[in-house]
Amino acid sequence: MKRYLPLLLISFFLIILAVAGTTYLAGYAGKENKDTLPTITVYTTLPVESVSVLAQEYEKIARVRVSIAPLTEKELFTKLIQESSNPQADLILANRKTLKQAKSSVLLIPYQSEYTDIIPARFQDPDGYWTGVWYDPVIFAANQDYLRKTAEKPAKWSELPLESKVRFGMTDFLAADAAANLLYTLVAANGEEQTLSFLKKLHPQIVQYAKFLVTPARMASMGEVDIAIVVHSEAMRYVRDGFPIEIIYPEDGTAYLLTGAGLIRGAPHGSEAKQFIDWLTQAGALAAMAQHKFYFVPTNPEFRMYKEYMTKELLLLDHHDMYLPEQQRKLLNKWVQAVRLGIQ
Repeated sequence: MKRYLPLLLISFFLIILAVAGTTYLAGYAGKENKDTLPTITVYTTLPVESVSVLAQEYEKIARVRVSIAPLTEKELFTKLIQESSNPQADLILANRKTLKQAKSSVLLIPYQSEYTDIIPARFQDPDGYWTGVWYDPVIFAANQDYLRKTAEKPAKWSELPLESKVRFGMTDFLAADAAANLLYTLVAANGEEQTLSFLKKLHPQIVQYAKFLVTPARMASMGEVDIAIVVHSEAMRYVRDGFPIEIIYPEDGTAYLLTGAGLIRGAPHGSEAKQFIDWLTQAGALAAMAQHKFYFVPTNPEFRMYKEYMTKELLLLDHHDMYLPEQQRKLLNKWVQAVRLGIQ
């Protein structure tokens, strides 16, 4: 037996080496496989916390990695122009204004598929250069204690109880694009004089012009205001968390901010980027965001999520082709002077 002991020890040692080597190689192969997967790069002007949810979810279901590059609008166009001869990114995920500018700057190429074809025409570029995937309308979020005390809840902008003791909260038009978009839309729908007159009457009842989109919804949920004029996504977060607020969709129409995706000209991973755009138009993308409390309205009205949000059809007001940046700045300045400062 002693004669065979060295041989047994050597055999045992070799077996241990073989098992360890196999385990190491398997782990290395897995890592190598992941590192060699194609990576699509997304330039976005959106908050990174919402876009990263989409990237993580897509990586679970597709053999593709998604790299998110958050940029300001100015940074995005600077990079795209600098990289035009050797593109480093594959698609843009941004609001309609940015996508339209990218198209006019010849930075995108058209892409259409059976999935994008389902999206209503109002949410797409007519030539297929970009496709809207979700939007965020401005709504009323009313505190339920206030609603129990009032005879009628306002169903329209024209029914908001002005010149009363009702307390309102809204985001400062200078603080966020979604807030400023409401000003432009009201002016486009009702005219500058009527809109400024309406906002002047509303002004004394504004408890706070907030710096962030979420603040008016929080104030309504805590009873600090009776009615918040706020984006749907922020109000729905408080509704789903069980706070005492009710969402009211204005029957006479409202502003909304549309988010879409466009394929960059010369995208290094164009095929994979097209598949990602297709996925963004499907229910799974919006469901993933909702799981992380991002409650945007899908552009496809057939989705179950859309029908959960919209108990009746919402009238969306468009203005996006009416005002150039300089005209928008003038409108904001007039609002500051006439409403915030009270200068006639």
